[in-house]
Amino acid sequence: MTERGENSPGATTPGLDPLGDPFLRTRFAVPLRPATFLRRDRLVEHLRQALDTPLTMVNGAAGAGKTLLVADWAARLGRPVAWLTCDASDQAPGVFWAYLLQALRVCGVQETRDFGCPADAGRVDHALLTRLAAELDGRERPVIVVLDEYDRVTAPEIADQLEFVLHHAGGGMRLILVTRTEPMLPLHRYRANGTLTEIRDAELAFTPREAATLLDLHGLRLTDDAARALVERTRGWAAGLRLCALAAQQSSDPETYLKEFEAGQSAVADFLLAEVLKRQAPETQDLLLRVSVLDRFSPDLANALAGRSDAEPILAELHRANAFVEHLGHSWYRLHPLFAEILGAHLRVRFPGLDTELHRRAAAWLRQCGRLPETLAHGAAAGDWEFTARALVDDLAIGQFFTGLRSDDLDDLFSRMAPDTTGPEADLVRAARRLSDRDVERALAHLEQARQELDRDGEGRAAGRLSCALLDALTARLTGSPGLAEAAAETAMELRPDIPAEFLDRHPELDALLQTHLGSARLWAGRFDDAREALSAAAASSGGASTALPREESLSRLALIDYLNGWPQRAERKALAALTDAERFSLPEPSGSGLGRVVLAGVAVDRDELHQAGALLDQAVAAEPVPQDPVTAAGRIIVRALLQLARGEAGAALETAESAIRAVEASPWAEDHAALVASAVHLAEGHAETAVKVVEFAAGHDAACAVAAARAQLAAGHPDAALEILDRLPATEHSGPAVTVRALLVRAQAADQVGDHATARRLVVQALLDARRERLRRPFLEAGPWIRRLLAADPAREPAAGWLVDRPGPGAGRPSRLAEPPAPVVEELSGRERDVLRRLAQMMSTEEIAADLFVSVNTVKTHLKSVYRKLGVNRRNDAVRRARELQLL
Repeated sequence: MTERGENSPGATTPGLDPLGDPFLRTRFAVPLRPATFLRRDRLVEHLRQALDTPLTMVNGAAGAGKTLLVADWAARLGRPVAWLTCDASDQAPGVFWAYLLQALRVCGVQETRDFGCPADAGRVDHALLTRLAAELDGRERPVIVVLDEYDRVTAPEIADQLEFVLHHAGGGMRLILVTRTEPMLPLHRYRANGTLTEIRDAELAFTPREAATLLDLHGLRLTDDAARALVERTRGWAAGLRLCALAAQQSSDPETYLKEFEAGQSAVADFLLAEVLKRQAPETQDLLLRVSVLDRFSPDLANALAGRSDAEPILAELHRANAFVEHLGHSWYRLHPLFAEILGAHLRVRFPGLDTELHRRAAAWLRQCGRLPETLAHGAAAGDWEFTARALVDDLAIGQFFTGLRSDDLDDLFSRMAPDTTGPEADLVRAARRLSDRDVERALAHLEQARQELDRDGEGRAAGRLSCALLDALTARLTGSPGLAEAAAETAMELRPDIPAEFLDRHPELDALLQTHLGSARLWAGRFDDAREALSAAAASSGGASTALPREESLSRLALIDYLNGWPQRAERKALAALTDAERFSLPEPSGSGLGRVVLAGVAVDRDELHQAGALLDQAVAAEPVPQDPVTAAGRIIVRALLQLARGEAGAALETAESAIRAVEASPWAEDHAALVASAVHLAEGHAETAVKVVEFAAGHDAACAVAAARAQLAAGHPDAALEILDRLPATEHSGPAVTVRALLVRAQAADQVGDHATARRLVVQALLDARRERLRRPFLEAGPWIRRLLAADPAREPAAGWLVDRPGPGAGRPSRLAEPPAPVVEELSGRERDVLRRLAQMMSTEEIAADLFVSVNTVKTHLKSVYRKLGVNRRNDAVRRARELQLL
């Protein structure tokens, strides 16, 4: 561990953290720089901007020189700096803020002297954060706060709290984050405002000239070509250069040595083994070899692998001696990666087969400590697949195959599982992998095998049974089997008392997924109220990123229910929330995002924004070429058919509406809306009686179909039958404006046909008032020529003006798309996306944009994809044109 110097608090620093432990003073100390530290002026000059911007981020890989860069700058600043080295324990908000407040006190921020300390490790009072921000905002000179190793702080809650304090502290705080990963802060906002200073990996890398100077500090002289070759070999990695320098110092011909290093690592390995490993006592050598299979380790874990009890003092001494053992805090250590790699190779040579046993021991120890990801990794490395599958299932973590957080990692890990691995847990894992790929048929075989084995075990293995119920519920959703979903949910409810509460609390995604699958199956069955109950529970689930995808899927299905019931604005709000929820956590493309876009497309059709609707449908297909379940398939079919109908493509609309959907049970609403489209097609072709027949059955149990049937009856010359259908509609809050406006227009047309023009005008005005709030244009465009006369005259002229027909003047009085404003963007563009869009308008290539913004080409492509989605386009030129329509450029 780096030595600590400046800001070291005195021994009498009072107080305990919320866990009851004394504050670790080393966490507040600015690290000391080694004698061979190289100050690089270009980085120091860049870092000086931190005094002018509220937020600074120094982001780079391990060993990139981040901490020493900031530490050197802080030490030479000539003013106090609140330094805090973050720790894994800082996931608890109370602990994090207790340490940050203590860091402020240590550096002399008087305003925090009487703040006290959060009492609860798991939370911090918002009033405390408000008071802190207010106190900092009142400072004449900003306090400088450095959070080193901030990548260890992964709790979204803490990021939100930190952003709150930083924002409301005004000019009273300068925050510098030293991190390996992108922090969960709205960096795009700071970039757009010019209030973010960034130093990243590429800038931290040593140049050939800097590398030559660094080696010179180690007493080594290199030619320009040799320095350039070394930088190319190490990619300018600071730690790698230092290792090379340390190794080359022991050679009589350093330049030749470094050339050998360029060709291979044998010389470095020999040095580390000879100068580090072999200088240790035999028991220390044995310990180092055994822990080389671990990414990180505690003394207890090291003891478990070595079969001893004295690892703690040995590791502490190795760390103090800078023997390539790094202290991570809280008694956890790790080997330098290069050293670990060399030790691992040496272990396999000296003790063939021992690494497998060590992985097995590590997996068993880690499982007892509840460290599942590491347990799985070591179990797989040991080749003990029965143990590994059982560990996953017993921890109730099988839902992680479907949440996007670790889905790819789990799939990759278990793709290596031996085909002869037995046990119900192994079959459950195989089923989960198949279901994650939507391969239902092969998944069913594995599920049945797992179920038989679980049944043979009697009442045990509750976790396995609950995992099986979850997969059954997903299968039910994918195959359109509501009965199976209900049975799975009932089984899950019965099993909950047999599962330790801490496991359920650890995996909120389990309940969220179950409710999502159950709600989706109920939706397919047409039980909208029951579906809404389950889906709302999933949408409201806690758990942050772990439940983001189930929340997104549930919101998209709730949006579909609102759309089918005729509530476009409600549907739009939920669909937009569905699209943005998972994006907040930078997860993979949400699995339900296709349905969210389908709903938005349906809303756009009702508003006669047909270009927008087409673009959204295309995006839905691009995101999910094959619909993942029958609900999504049916939604896509219905909306595409309605769009084709609105474009005048009657034959295509009928063909689309009749598309087959693979499902065990038929869906009443899917069939009803297919009949609705078919009726509208026949009506458009002048076959009114046929239109009546195809929707007659559906009219008995769906309000939208009943209105369509009434319209067909009216077109067939049966006004009394049309009104009778409408009169039978229940007065229910379920039917929204997209249904009621059409019903009002049918009544208005019937009144107009019998000469009751006053009633017709009154009904049209009521329809206009209801439709204007939702921007519903299609019902009026579908109504036919009879309505134009009423729209052109009082009292309908004013309610229709500006959004449905042109404002009064020459040519006014007809439904007009010219009165339609450009459709709004699906979601507001971020600051960085606007930057990309402006350069797109300048005809810059993707590579030119990347260079201009100092980002990678892949980052630009990601921003472009997001811009296209939000603007509802698929091409660069269309994005620029649409942005100009919306006055974004």
